[in-house]
Amino acid sequence: MRKIIPLILIAVISQSLNLYANDFTQVDGMINDAIENEYFPGAQLLIGTDEEILYQKSYGKFTYDDDAKPVENYSIFDLASLTKVIATTSAIMKLYDEGKLDLYDRVAYYFPEFGVHNKEKITIQNLLLHNSGLKAWIPFYQTCKTKQDVLDTIYNLELEYEPETDFVYSDLNAILLGEIVEKVTGKTLDVYCYENIFEPLKMLSTVYNPNDDDKENILPTEFDNNWRNKLLKGEVHDEAAYLIGGVSGNAGLFSNAEDIFKLVKTLLNKGTYYNPYTRGVRLDTLFKESTVDLFTSKYTYASYYNTRAFGWDTKPEPTSYRTPCGELISDNCFGHTGYTGTSVWCDKDRKLIIVFLTNRVYPSRSHTGIGRLRPELHNKIIEIFTN
Repeated sequence: MRKIIPLILIAVISQSLNLYANDFTQVDGMINDAIENEYFPGAQLLIGTDEEILYQKSYGKFTYDDDAKPVENYSIFDLASLTKVIATTSAIMKLYDEGKLDLYDRVAYYFPEFGVHNKEKITIQNLLLHNSGLKAWIPFYQTCKTKQDVLDTIYNLELEYEPETDFVYSDLNAILLGEIVEKVTGKTLDVYCYENIFEPLKMLSTVYNPNDDDKENILPTEFDNNWRNKLLKGEVHDEAAYLIGGVSGNAGLFSNAEDIFKLVKTLLNKGTYYNPYTRGVRLDTLFKESTVDLFTSKYTYASYYNTRAFGWDTKPEPTSYRTPCGELISDNCFGHTGYTGTSVWCDKDRKLIIVFLTNRVYPSRSHTGIGRLRPELHNKIIEIFTN
C-alpha cells in the first residue's frame, strides 16, 4: 500500500499539471472577442508539438448571419499566401532534395523569355528570398485575360532594384517558382504537390480548385465588388492566381489547420513523418534533414537587413510594427501569413506549432483587426505553453 499511494499521487499531480499547461481558455476569449468585434466571422486554431496536437478548436461561423453555418475542425479556408510555403516551397524542397534543380539555377534557363532587361542572372534562390529585383505586385486583372498574359507581363518586366541588394516580398517570385516546378516535372503544380506532398502526409482536405462538394465546407472570403462582382466561396481570392487558372505558386490552395499541422510537424521532425502503411518503425522521409534546415533557417549572407529563409519567413527584429508571430517566439522559428487571414508559425526551440486560420476578408478586405490580434494571440499561447 505504501508503494502504491505515492504512485497514485504522482499520477494525479502529473495529470493536473498537464491540464494546467493546456488550459487555453484565455486564448478562446481573445478569439471570441475578435469575432464579436467583427475582425472575422470564423476561425480555426491548432496548437501542437513535434509529437501531438495539444489544442484544436474552431470558432464562430462562416459569415456574420445568424443562421450561418458554424465553423468545424474539418472546415476549409482559402490559404492565400500560405500557398507559397505549404505548396510551392515544399515542391521546390522536394525537387532540390532529388537533385532535379539547383538553387543557383537561373530563371532564364527555364524561361528564356524572362532573360531580358537585366533579369538574366536572377536565380531560384533570389525568388525564394524575395530579393530578385521584381516588383511586389501587379494588378494583372486590369490588363490580362489569360495565364499566358500574366506570364508574358512578368517576362517583360524591368527590374525595380538590383538583385540581392534589397528585400521586396513579391507574388511574382512565387508565381515563377510554381512555373519552374511545372517545367521540371512536366506536371501541373497541383498534381505534383498532391502526389509528392499532400497524399503521403494524408493532407486530405488540401486542394487547388475545389469541386462543388468541397465548396460546401469552405468559408467564403470577400464579396468582390471590384472585378468579379460576386461573393467568393471556394474560388481563389487572389486575382493573379484566378487568372492563372486557380493553380498558382503564389495562392490558390485551400486547406484546414490540421492538414497544415501535418506538414509543419514533418518539418519540425527534420523531414520524417509517421506512415501507418510502412512496416517496422513506420517512419518515412519526405525531405532530407539538411534540406529542412536550409529552408527553415534565416539566410544570413544578405547585404541588407533580412528576415527571410528560403520561402519561409523568420522572426524580425522589434520595430514599431508588431509582427504576426509576436515577441515571445524564439529567434529560431519559421512561419508565414496569408492575406485572407491565415498564418502558421513554428518555434523550433520550444518544438511548438501554432496554426491560426480566419476569413478576415469577409465581407471586405477593409477589416484589419487581425493585425492587432495575431501578436497578442501568439504571445499568450507561448506564455501558457511555457508555464
